Amino acid sequence: MPGDEAVVPVWTHALHYGTAVFEGIRCYDTASGPVVFRLDEHLERFVRSARLIGLSLDWTHEELREACLSAVAANGFAECYVRPLAFAGDDRLGLHAENPTRLAVIASEWPSYLGDRAREGLRATLSSWQRVGPNVIPHTAKASGLYLNAALPGRDAHAAGYDEALLFGADGTLADATAHNVFVVRDGILMTPPLSTGILPGITRATVAELAAESGIQVRETALIRADVYLADEIFVTSTATEVVPIREVDGRPIVVGPVWEQVSEKYARAVHGQIPEHRDWLTPLPAVTTAEVPPT
Repeated sequence: MPGDEAVVPVWTHALHYGTAVFEGIRCYDTASGPVVFRLDEHLERFVRSARLIGLSLDWTHEELREACLSAVAANGFAECYVRPLAFAGDDRLGLHAENPTRLAVIASEWPSYLGDRAREGLRATLSSWQRVGPNVIPHTAKASGLYLNAALPGRDAHAAGYDEALLFGADGTLADATAHNVFVVRDGILMTPPLSTGILPGITRATVAELAAESGIQVRETALIRADVYLADEIFVTSTATEVVPIREVDGRPIVVGPVWEQVSEKYARAVHGQIPEHRDWLTPLPAVTTAEVPPT
């Protein structure tokens, strides 16, 4: 259906309490036609996210898969952004109400989240907001309610003239950016905070780490402190919406947009466009005609 016809009642449980999970998935055009990048991995995380916050999903993996492919095919997109969203519906309010789960899949032409800034690099600041701890709410769930912890530091950063904010945990170690995972380069080693800092296990993060290791770059999950950020040779952030984007400044301190980012981002671009044969298993071709019905909403 057209987007302006897709409506939900204002008493929808998820609107009041954040009881929803979602995924961000990209479809890319290739020499062989449109493909969806790492669709199965995204849907597996989608199911895990729902399980973590107690949302029941009455759709199989194959039905979710077909819903995503159908949304892209129905729009005739060659490249687009796909967002499956499962949310507690409109039966009753109350924190402990057991409402039916609703499902929507949105496909839209959404270019790189950060536009032209993606290649020139971002200006970042260290946020005064902390990343919530892993035992406060389930950080491994891509849950709507969790994203207030990203929106507040992001708004503060933008109001101060920055593009992005970097968040630290209660223990003083680097966690991530507002809605991105973070990589720091020092002496040729590519480092990223561990999941124990309260970060989302990013699929783009995992992809970048694998591609970097294949290129002979040493990759290390390790705790990073403020000094590691200020003394970094390079810093870049990753997500499906953003892809792989360098940071060129942190709190007024210049950071080089350097060779590790260039190598990794170029290889990532080749992978998503089907130009690395050994990683074509990451790509789900878009059927010319999708005959399966979209699962009920």
